[in-house]
Amino acid sequence: MKLPFHSASVLLLLATGACGRAGSVAPVTAPTPVAVVPKPATAKTATPAATADRATPDEVVSTVVAVFGDSAVLQRADSANAADDPIWDINVRSYETHDRVEHYVGLFSNSAKERFLSRLSRGTRYEPMIRAKLRASGMPEDLTYLALIESGYDPNAYSRAAAVGMWQFMSGTARGVGMRVDWWMDERRDPARSTDGAIRFLRELQKQFGSLYLAAAAYNGGPGRVARGLTRFASEMDGAEGEDRFFALAEQDYLRAETKNYVPQIIAAALVAKMPARYGLVIDSLPLYGYDSVLVTPGTSLAHIAAASGATKAEVRDLNPAVLRGITPPDASIWARVPVGLADRTRLALDGIPEEERRGYRVASVSGSTSTPAGFADAHGVTVKQLRWFNPTIKTTKKGRLVAGQSLRIPSALAIDFAREIPDPGIERYGGTSSTTLTSRVIHVVKRGESLGAIAKRYGTTVTRLKSLNGIKGSRVIAGQTLRVRSGTTTVSSKWSSVKKSTAKKSRVKKSTAEKSPAKKKPVAKKKAASSKKKTPPKK
Repeated sequence: MKLPFHSASVLLLLATGACGRAGSVAPVTAPTPVAVVPKPATAKTATPAATADRATPDEVVSTVVAVFGDSAVLQRADSANAADDPIWDINVRSYETHDRVEHYVGLFSNSAKERFLSRLSRGTRYEPMIRAKLRASGMPEDLTYLALIESGYDPNAYSRAAAVGMWQFMSGTARGVGMRVDWWMDERRDPARSTDGAIRFLRELQKQFGSLYLAAAAYNGGPGRVARGLTRFASEMDGAEGEDRFFALAEQDYLRAETKNYVPQIIAAALVAKMPARYGLVIDSLPLYGYDSVLVTPGTSLAHIAAASGATKAEVRDLNPAVLRGITPPDASIWARVPVGLADRTRLALDGIPEEERRGYRVASVSGSTSTPAGFADAHGVTVKQLRWFNPTIKTTKKGRLVAGQSLRIPSALAIDFAREIPDPGIERYGGTSSTTLTSRVIHVVKRGESLGAIAKRYGTTVTRLKSLNGIKGSRVIAGQTLRVRSGTTTVSSKWSSVKKSTAKKSRVKKSTAEKSPAKKKPVAKKKAASSKKKTPPKK
């Protein structure tokens, strides 16, 4: 779809791809306004005034209408005029009197009011984008409040467990839903890309468990834990349907307190955020999240992108939070972001700069074998930390000298100025290497509409055997429940352990056979002696 102005423009979450691909916009149905009215005139932060290079407010509205069908995506929640009886697309009314929900409603509207208001205000920038993406995917728009509870709509949120971004992804999960997470880029920090990933993840969880609230609980506490709980407490939950299944599971002494409270917090947030006037809240609005995208070559400095576009350093850094080291990844071209209306100007300016000049570093080779990282960095006018920022895999000898012949990137002062001092995004603080695998089909996750008979037939077993393996008394199974379909489980570590045990067992058998045969005793002894002479310490 081509936009009315700046054909490469990507406005309000219309980008997809590495950093948002211009022009690749999926058709979106006309939005249904949900308890929203135009932006209040009392907002503390105003959108910057348009310049000759930037899109005017009328052009922005025209583009949004062309893409979304109407301008509802631009509307804000006005706490002074919010509807007394708003509409939710998640089940809120059925649980508003639940003890935990009432507790958090009181918290958000009283003792934690200022913090909650601050988060709601930050969300006014991103919520239209999130709602549009949820609507386009067929998921409930009010799942936006999951991001409110996870991070307070903070794209740079970083938890003690190393979960990152607005949607608080661990690095492995983020890669699994299509985000780039490495030394150079961390798309968990990108509001649009991480929202795409969260939607994919939540959609799969909803398919697995057949319940939106169980999906949310699995998002927080892990799908494996929720699935095991459904199996373990199947009889206690008998009769619970739909979203009641989460609350039935939460009543058991099984889920962590954080996960038990997670869904009630989302419901409470939806209640208060859509009826702010009822709770005495006045929400200030921020400028809407929007950008244009420009395809740039590997290693392009963000400083050059800022200069070419005429945008400020703060604007370029804010629109490109996934770019960590002040330059685009040295191994790939990406779509970098600039303020709305500046795509053409940026592209023309960058095309006029030689590639080696717009790159944020130069390359220097290590000669000789006496240079240390500190000495090499000092000789090229940078610190060791800055040298390592742009060379995450520096090769050194055991004595700490640089290996001769390697080429190292020497960052420019401008690139360093735009770099972020952020830990390695690949860090995972929890989770082990011994993860249970489903490849051997030892475990089956029940899908909606499946029966024990159908599952037994699929795996070539009987209903009686399935019931025996899983301790099931009746014949009813529910979506999201995990069933053992073979005896035993297979894990990554246990596979490796079984290989080692098998090898050791074979070795013992060979030795025992040799000892029983007098003719082979002497050669075995000689072979052992010879091997002991040749034994050397293993190389590190």
